Amino acid sequence: MASKGNLFVVATPIGNLKDITLRALEVFKDVDFVIAEDTRKAKGLLSHYDIRKPVLSLHRHSPKSRVEQIVRRIENGENAALISEAGTPAISDPGEELVKCCGERDIKTIPIPGPSAITAALSVSGMPAQAFSFFSFLPRGRNKRRKALNEIKNYPHTLVFFEAPHRIIETLEDILDVMGDRRIVLCRELTKIYEEIFRGKVSEALKMLREKGARGEFTIVLEGRLSP
Repeated sequence: MASKGNLFVVATPIGNLKDITLRALEVFKDVDFVIAEDTRKAKGLLSHYDIRKPVLSLHRHSPKSRVEQIVRRIENGENAALISEAGTPAISDPGEELVKCCGERDIKTIPIPGPSAITAALSVSGMPAQAFSFFSFLPRGRNKRRKALNEIKNYPHTLVFFEAPHRIIETLEDILDVMGDRRIVLCRELTKIYEEIFRGKVSEALKMLREKGARGEFTIVLEGRLSP
């Protein structure tokens, strides 16, 4: 019986393709296939570095059997690389279930570290990062979003969120109303050509967005609980 293969969890650029690591490229060249949230983007990345590998999709709408299909291939001796749409896989993306299943089946899972919008935003925020909480995207509906913000408004440490451009103003309005006028850092289009980092209060960020408009994906770094 063939020995089991490995699952490599590979971080990929969040915008600038030059942020790929040498180790990631070596893994892509060596594995039997790549598992991707967005196969089109994955093929574009591989092609940019003249790497040709089969790419299998794994996203939130994939059939439940897809994870089992992938795991069986690895158990039969194939090596696979898991990537997300951008950044580090299995953090706020469908790869989490695959990693969990591989762990339960005693498949060696190897991290290939690299870009992450979370740590990139924190590193330039100037806010305490010894402890922080990451919440991915807040709920889309206003009532649910405000409820979620109420639940975390007394957290004493730095908070990090993702937000889409069409919801960023509503989200900041709710943050201002529920959590107060805290310090905030808005990171837009990190590592891309139109990268922009805004530092100020929530009210100032709202004013800026209302005047300039909101384009691109945002990573929000928010100050923890305000002192009484």
